[in-house]
Amino acid sequence: MAAERTAARRPRRHVLRWTVVVLALVLVITVAAFVLSPTPGALVVRAVFERGAEETTANLEEGAPTTDLVADIAYRDGDPDAYLDVYTPPGTTDALPTIVWTHGGAWISGNRTNYAGYYRRLADAGFTVVSLGYSLAPEHRYPTPVHQLDDAHAYLLAHAEELHIDPDRIVLAGDSAGAQLSAQLAAAITGPDVARDLGLEPALSAEALRGVVLNCGIYNVPAMDGAGGLVGWGVQQALWAYTGDRDFAASEAARQMSSLFVVTENFPAAFINGGNADPLTDKQSKPLAAKLSELGVTVDEVFYPDDHEPELGHEYQFDLSLQDARDALDRTITFVRKVTA
Repeated sequence: MAAERTAARRPRRHVLRWTVVVLALVLVITVAAFVLSPTPGALVVRAVFERGAEETTANLEEGAPTTDLVADIAYRDGDPDAYLDVYTPPGTTDALPTIVWTHGGAWISGNRTNYAGYYRRLADAGFTVVSLGYSLAPEHRYPTPVHQLDDAHAYLLAHAEELHIDPDRIVLAGDSAGAQLSAQLAAAITGPDVARDLGLEPALSAEALRGVVLNCGIYNVPAMDGAGGLVGWGVQQALWAYTGDRDFAASEAARQMSSLFVVTENFPAAFINGGNADPLTDKQSKPLAAKLSELGVTVDEVFYPDDHEPELGHEYQFDLSLQDARDALDRTITFVRKVTA
C-alpha cells in the first residue's frame, strides 16, 4: 500500500515541478518584455486611457447641441490613420472661423471621435470645428504625427470652401498630447528656424494662425522625466513608446517637442488652461504662459489656487458637470471670437 501511494505521488510531483517551471518562465518573459520594449507598458496605459475616454465621451453627449457633421474625410492618400471630421452649425453655407482640434491621449491613445459633444458645443457657438486623427505609438513613432497634422492643415486649406473654413481665421487647439502637438506646430508656423529643424514647410501661414487653445499640455518634455508612482511609470512608458528612446529626456525628439524652449514673440495669441490638481499645470502650462507673456505674446490663462475646490485634475475641461469646466468652455469661446474677429 505504501509503495502504491509513493508511486501515485510521483506524477503529481512531476506535474507540480513543471507547473512551477512554466510559471517562472512566463514571469521572466513578461518582466523582460516590459524592460526591453515600451510596447507592453504602452498598451496597458492605452487600455486605461481608452476606458476613461469612452466614459467622458458618453457624458459629453448629454445636452450636446445638434450640428452638421461631415465625417471620415481622408486627408492623406494611403494613410489609414489620417482622417478628420468637420462640425458646423446647422445649415452653414458661409466660411466660418475655424478651430482645428488635435486630441490627447499621451501619444499612444485617443481618437478624433472622442469628445464629439465638446466639439459640437464649440461649433454651436459659430465656428467650424475640425477634429483630426493621427497615428499613435507604439505602432508609429515621432515625428509621424507632426507631418500628418501639417498635411491635414494643407488639406483644410485646399478644401476650405466646401468645408466652410475661413482660411485666414484658424485657431489650433488640443488637449494634453494634442496641446503639445498644437503648440509645436504653432511654433513651427511662426518660427522659420523651428520649421527647418523639423523638416517642415508649414501649410498654414503665421498670418492665418490667429491663436492657439492649449488645455493641460506638455511643453517641456525633459521635465516629465523622473516622475514617481503609477502616473510617472505611465508617462515613462508613453514617451519611450513615442520617441523610441528609453532615455527620452535626452532624445532629439524630446528637444524638438518642447515648444517652451523655441517659442518667439511671433507665437500666436494663446489660451492656456490647467487644473490645480493636474501636475502638468505647474511644470508645463504655467511656465509656457510665463514665457509667452515675457515675449509680449497675448496670453489668456486660466489657472486656480492650490486650495481651489473641487480639485480640478487633468482634462477637467471635459467634465461639464463642473461649473469650472463650463466657465472654461465659455472662456475658450470668448477667446476664439476675440482672436478671429
